[in-house]
Amino acid sequence: MRKRAARGSGEPTPFLLRLQLPRERVGKPDEYPFSIPAVAAIDGLALHPRVTYLVGENGSGKSTLLEAIAVAAGFNPEGGSVNLRFSTRSSESSLAAALRLVRSVRRPRTGFFLRAESFFNVATTLERLDPQLLASYGGRSLHEQSHGESFIALALHRFGPDGLYVLDEPEAALSPLRQMSMLRRMHDLARQGCQFIVATHAPILLAYPDAWIYELDERGLRKVAYDDTATVRITREFLSDRDRALDELFSDDP
Repeated sequence: MRKRAARGSGEPTPFLLRLQLPRERVGKPDEYPFSIPAVAAIDGLALHPRVTYLVGENGSGKSTLLEAIAVAAGFNPEGGSVNLRFSTRSSESSLAAALRLVRSVRRPRTGFFLRAESFFNVATTLERLDPQLLASYGGRSLHEQSHGESFIALALHRFGPDGLYVLDEPEAALSPLRQMSMLRRMHDLARQGCQFIVATHAPILLAYPDAWIYELDERGLRKVAYDDTATVRITREFLSDRDRALDELFSDDP
């Protein structure tokens, strides 16, 4: 029987409990990617049973860390399922080899690593390997849909119960309305025993209730509340007084 409930909490037992970075696995701590402050601080990082977010500025290390989690979990570095193996250009960091995933006794029935920047390569590989594979993605070529439509088709048709899903900036192809659709799909799947780990810049996609949010910056990483994330604060300030924000942005005074 598949183990579903956590210790009296009503939450599903997560597939991944936490991250460890044993020092003996870090060959050169002063070199990339181990020199990134957030990477250096991840040892013992706990993961939420349903949804864990990684947020931070460009270059903060969130995509590097997310990629390492995905690869250590068995996914292809460019994205896809654990059974999809291809390489367009090898560029993954050495972090995955050093990272240790602390797992529960429960194992995912399915899973997917969605990497926005290389999803085109995943779609191309699927069609090249076997066009019949597209039946699991809604039965329509992912290349014959808009980028956003293909992301939603993936979430609706390929994602399923008891899955581990690692998503890197899925909002890249999604309108605000589609972001809400993706958030609803995440909610439905989370209630069916799924676990999500998501790197995002999008306040809408970041809004899953009671999720754990880790903000990465030059000081390392820390758990923060939704309203305290930089992406939410900056977006809210801009929208609440757009004219003032634009005056400051376009000002000749440095």
